[in-house]
Amino acid sequence: MSFPNSSELLQRSLAAVWHPCTQMKHHETLPLVPVVRGEGAWLVDADGRRLLDGISSWWVNLFGHANPRINAALRDQLDTLEHVMLAGFTHPPVVELSERLAALTGHRLGHAFYASDGASATEIALKMSVHYWRNSGRPEKCRFISLAGSYHGETAGALAVTDVALFRDAYAPLVRAGSTVPTPDARLAEAGESAADLARRAASVLEAHLAAYHGETAALIVEPLVQGASGMVMYDAEYLRLARALCDRYQVHLIADEIAVGCGRTGTFFAWEQVAGPVAPGATAAGGWPDFICLSKGISGGYLPLSLVLSTDDIYAAFYDDSAARAFLHSHSYTGNPLACRAALATLDIFREDDVLVANQARSRHMRALALERFADHPAVGHLRQQGMILAFDVDTGSLAAGEFARRYFAAALDHGVLLRPIGNTVYFMPPYILGDDEMRHLVDGAAAALERALR
Repeated sequence: MSFPNSSELLQRSLAAVWHPCTQMKHHETLPLVPVVRGEGAWLVDADGRRLLDGISSWWVNLFGHANPRINAALRDQLDTLEHVMLAGFTHPPVVELSERLAALTGHRLGHAFYASDGASATEIALKMSVHYWRNSGRPEKCRFISLAGSYHGETAGALAVTDVALFRDAYAPLVRAGSTVPTPDARLAEAGESAADLARRAASVLEAHLAAYHGETAALIVEPLVQGASGMVMYDAEYLRLARALCDRYQVHLIADEIAVGCGRTGTFFAWEQVAGPVAPGATAAGGWPDFICLSKGISGGYLPLSLVLSTDDIYAAFYDDSAARAFLHSHSYTGNPLACRAALATLDIFREDDVLVANQARSRHMRALALERFADHPAVGHLRQQGMILAFDVDTGSLAAGEFARRYFAAALDHGVLLRPIGNTVYFMPPYILGDDEMRHLVDGAAAALERALR
């Protein structure tokens, strides 16, 4: 597939393609980027311009574009089986992927249910929780709790636990809103208060809410350690330890939305490992884990749409019955697609063969050192923070509205050879796990130059 030139590609895209999370009118002054090729951490546009992908193409691309090992796995799978429905059938890639993910939780969460995207995984976990309580004779437990500023997707069900007004308010008539409790955002700590102190203070509000409303509450859903779409909000794991204990006490499920923060992004494969502790090799149980884990984004290496929900034996057993009405009633045509599962298996192979989590420790230290060098003393920069391979800082934009700053920064970063897409006034790095020292320097230098341009 080819186009005579980049101008025609842009014109035809604007005429035919409705782009996501985009006010299309903005593209009258902010041109689309016509990407034609990917090479490792780089994207190449139709004019040959190279852009370092500093946000992993919306947080999905872990090991670079056109990764030869993932490519080889997909070519092999194409010659074997491209798809079969998962209702009444099974296939090797989905079985092996499910087994390997269960093992990574110490088999605490040993049952995988598949979908295509993160919002669908959220919907599945919410529906499973409510249906579990119904099957258990407690249909009144049908409401949800989420954190202030939470983001769990944009479908109608996921919006019930999403607290980002831009996404939620336009569709409020379609949404059965849940309850929100304060975020343990470390930036909100008072003088003399540590991040762990703030986490305990926020957990005390959760405790009061559960004491009053546990009888109607099905589940608490959290983004472990980092709330992404509300501006890379980072918080202490103490909150999650307390939340797990409170959910146990009040018989409420705990859903860990690891769609953005899983697959090594926070420093461990599952962010929850920093709550419950690492899973010992060969372990058959791991205490303190959530009832559900949602995964998507990086699980397929950024290649194909895939999401899944891991759940416990107890959850699974509540649906195991002769009655179809007690079965979990959710499906889509491409559930557990063999190609997507094979891409995920190749992704897990790279984690193991390249000892990625250890390598990322050095990579994240280098990213932080470079960021401190360029931004620590910048008068407009505050709250520089990091969790694993996520680094963020907030910008004092003065009289410039946050949305306008984000658009100006995005355009300026492209001019300096970097793809960075701020969330309001929060600039963040979430690069692929393959950056060398020179590429990391290019990322940070481009980010610094873009900041000066955007604030002019």
